This record gives sequence, structure tokens and C-alpha cells, in this order.
Amino acid sequence: MTATPDTLTTRAGSGHDLLHIEVLEAESVHIFREVAGEFERPVILFSGGKDSIVMLHLALKAFWPAPVPFALLHVDTGHNFPEVIAHRDRVVAEHDLRLHVASVQEFIDDGRLRERSDGTRNPLQTAPLLDAIERGKFDAVFGGGRRDEEKARAKERVFSLRDEFGAWDPRRQRPELWSLYNGRHAVGEHVRVFPLSNWTELDVWQYIERECVALPEIYYAHQRDVFRRDGMWLTAGRWGGPKECEPVERRRVRYRTVGDMSCTGAVDSNAADVAAVIAEIAASRLTERGATRADDKLSEAAMEDRKREGYF
Repeated sequence: MTATPDTLTTRAGSGHDLLHIEVLEAESVHIFREVAGEFERPVILFSGGKDSIVMLHLALKAFWPAPVPFALLHVDTGHNFPEVIAHRDRVVAEHDLRLHVASVQEFIDDGRLRERSDGTRNPLQTAPLLDAIERGKFDAVFGGGRRDEEKARAKERVFSLRDEFGAWDPRRQRPELWSLYNGRHAVGEHVRVFPLSNWTELDVWQYIERECVALPEIYYAHQRDVFRRDGMWLTAGRWGGPKECEPVERRRVRYRTVGDMSCTGAVDSNAADVAAVIAEIAASRLTERGATRADDKLSEAAMEDRKREGYF
């Protein structure tokens, strides 16, 4: 991931129409700069997944040649893919960034959280996230959520006010006419900010291609030992899979989205480069979360319930 100067001004001034992806980039850059001007202690959620990588790339462009004026925060479930954690650490070192890690395992070890019977830790991220926000006194928290991912996320504004308990109330959503963002909040409250709200999965990948953004290798087709559960190909790990009745197979797969290993499935794929991934996504009729995230299938309102509790 290499930060480059913002070329939008020169393009806009040349009389040429901006491309769709450039309009999205300009909007996201504007959001980053707006937050820098309105808030005292913003932080960027960064997991090493593709959306957070693109979000950080945009932040680097927004403030180039100065360094990004925000720290990074990762809620580590302890069940993350090793390739993703390795990529996260490489990016942090490359750009000399500050990384805060909130550990789900620490909350389990000291009794503040209890391990779930199904082994998944994605629903357990809320408490460590809210604790990290409170300890860091962060008043704005950037997330990589997009409206096309899931219907609860489609309801959310770019600036999403959270109360003193981190909870989201759809009735408190503020209008955002003409890209005017209201970051006003009371003591104890904070604002979640989504610079990629108006992007789609296809937009993200087209931007990755245009900007030559490096990603963890698991986003591209590779041979992997997986097993079938609930219609998804899962990777074995310390979280508890597979069971005796779940044979392991060697398959050529890739990941469309990356989260906890216990609930993030791979898809059969031969897309080994960015162009092939873009062609595959363009032909897909399922969103990435709908196809590969078991935690969103717990109920019709699974994501919205978690957002009301303080999750992203």
C-alpha cells in the first residue's frame, strides 16, 4: 500500500468528468478531512481485511504528504486468519502507524466474557470494542462498513451517533444533505464514521485494481484444507472445527470477506488475480456477507441487534 498525492484536484480542473470511482474516492477523502477538523481523538478500525485496507489507503491519500493523524484499533478475536494478522502488522510497520489491539481472549481469560458453545467470537467483539473506545477516549471511530453489505448497514448514515453505552438508535439518525455531516455529540457519546458507505464490493475491488493496493493472499484463489458446515467451507482452527462428521477436503478457494475463522466461509474460485476477482463479483447475485458470514444468519435481525448493543 503506497500513498500517492491526491490527483483529484488536477483532474477536476482539467475539464474532464470524474470517473465513478474517483467521485467515491473524493467523497471518502472529504469525510476523513471533515472528521480531522471536527473531532479531537478519532481512531480507525483496522483488521487487515480488504475494506479496512482500502479505508487506510484513502486516509493516507487524504493527508499526504503528512502522516495519518489517527491511530488504528483492531478488535482481535484470537481466531483471526494468520495471513490477515501478518498483513496487518506489515502495513502498520510500513507506514509507522500506532496500533491499539483490544483482545477478546483477555476478556474471556479474566471472566468478563464467556466462550460461546458454537466457538464463534464475532458476537463477543462488542465489549472489548467499547472498552477500548472508552479507555482511548476516542470520539470518532472509522469503520469500513458499506451499505450494500447488509440491510442493517444500509440504514446507517455516514456519521452514526452512538450513545454513552455505544448503542445505535436508528431514530437518532441525522440528515446528511449536500454532504454536510453533523458530528455534534454529548460527553460520553461518540460517532461511528463510514467513509465507504456508498461503495459496493465491486467498487472496492476496482479501486484496489486502480491503486494497486496489496491484500492478504487469502482474497485470491489458493489451495486450502476446508470442511463443510451450514453451507460454507470453513478452515479448521483452535476455535473447534471440524467435528467427526465433517471431513476435511483440499479445495481451490478464496475469501470474499474476512472475519473470525469460525464464521467466515470461503467460496470455490479460480480467481487468482484482481481482474479475475472483479469478473467473478460482477457475475455474483449474493452479497459477500450473505454468502460467507454465518454470524449474519443467526436471525433476520442479527446485525441490527448487535449494532444496537454497540457493534459496528
